[in-house]
Amino acid sequence: MAYQDHYETYLDQIPEDIEYCKRTGRSHVFGYTSNYDVVLRWDLDTYNQILNDFLKEEPKAEAGDTIDTMEDFARISSYCLLKGIGANFDITSLAVCDYLQEHFQSEPALGGTCAQGVAALAALGFPMTAQLTDRCREVCKMMDAPGTQVVKGGKLVPIMEGASEEAPVYHMILQFSKDDRILIHGKEYAVPLSNRLILFYDRIHKTVPIDPGFFDYWNEHAKEISSYLVSGFDAVIDTAVMEERLGQLVAHFETMRKKNPDFIAYVEGAYYMNPEVKEMLFKGLAPYVDIVGTNEEELVAQNETHGLTTDITNLESVLSGIEALMFHCGIRGVVLHTKDYSLYYGEKLEGIDIEKGLTMGNLMSGTRARIGKYGTAAECRETLKLGLSPVGLAFHEKLEALETSGHAVLVPSRYLEHPKYTIGLGDTFVSGVHTCFR
Repeated sequence: MAYQDHYETYLDQIPEDIEYCKRTGRSHVFGYTSNYDVVLRWDLDTYNQILNDFLKEEPKAEAGDTIDTMEDFARISSYCLLKGIGANFDITSLAVCDYLQEHFQSEPALGGTCAQGVAALAALGFPMTAQLTDRCREVCKMMDAPGTQVVKGGKLVPIMEGASEEAPVYHMILQFSKDDRILIHGKEYAVPLSNRLILFYDRIHKTVPIDPGFFDYWNEHAKEISSYLVSGFDAVIDTAVMEERLGQLVAHFETMRKKNPDFIAYVEGAYYMNPEVKEMLFKGLAPYVDIVGTNEEELVAQNETHGLTTDITNLESVLSGIEALMFHCGIRGVVLHTKDYSLYYGEKLEGIDIEKGLTMGNLMSGTRARIGKYGTAAECRETLKLGLSPVGLAFHEKLEALETSGHAVLVPSRYLEHPKYTIGLGDTFVSGVHTCFR
């Protein structure tokens, strides 16, 4: 059957969803990280000059690389631009941060899947609760909205009441644009996709400290949870640290599941600096989690650790890659988000309209890409004017003809060839998926 466009129908349901949350006290709970992003404004001439001055080797990058010098920055970033991939890397030198801020103009932004997801749903009017690792006033101001709360002193308080006077935790973001021409050793190459690099000069997210009071509150109030997002461990490198966090998380989820077996638990992946840490998280939480989220690059990279190749241009290969991830980690369901479509694959979620979640995720992330901020309902409605992705439509048609062992739902995206913004699109998408959970 041809794809039936339900975007407007689902958007029209959002006011009633918000009212339901307010009336029942049921809450979307997001964890665990936040930070202050420094967004470097893309300047092709400046970037090419950096490559000319500092690129001494061939472009190359792999998981675990650190940026200790500008030569490292040139080598690693040029590789990512050549491939059009987004990635996260540690900066170990303040001199590199200073050089980048001196040579690119910058602007502040909100960072962290938890923080951005909360802000995205709050822009629509949803009441939200967050666990923040960076509670500086600057971060809290960017998240401040009616109904946005944090746990403090054993109760929920408005986010600004939970703000601290500590200095921000900085991440540097470099967006780049499709079709830009970069110069590598005198030869010109076209950037294949718009994307972003996240560069951490940050030690707090090597350990992801979680306030015990946050765990205590939701252990006590588990029946009030409609959905719970786990994210933010992508900068953890030490497996011993992840083992410690898993011990806390497993005990927390065991307690909540006993009191509220029906809430939806969702783990969002990312580009992990240590793929072993990612697999530990997925496997450790699999018995308690309904959905794991990933994008296509992350799916390819994670399966490569098991010697498996995934062709993202081939739907059968994508589904096989998802099945492999589910098998290796014991996962029940996966949400895959891409620029052309989103897809749920796995066990059928009873009572959940996952098509709605995928559609709203596409719409909200598409709106952020289009206007550069978290969209209101009216701004999301303007995004409906964009056409549907031809690739997404072709994948939907192909899926309809396939026999799959799992429950599969695919929604083509509203397509934008040259997005205004590439930061936080996945985080905004994830927040949109939560609109289908009650």
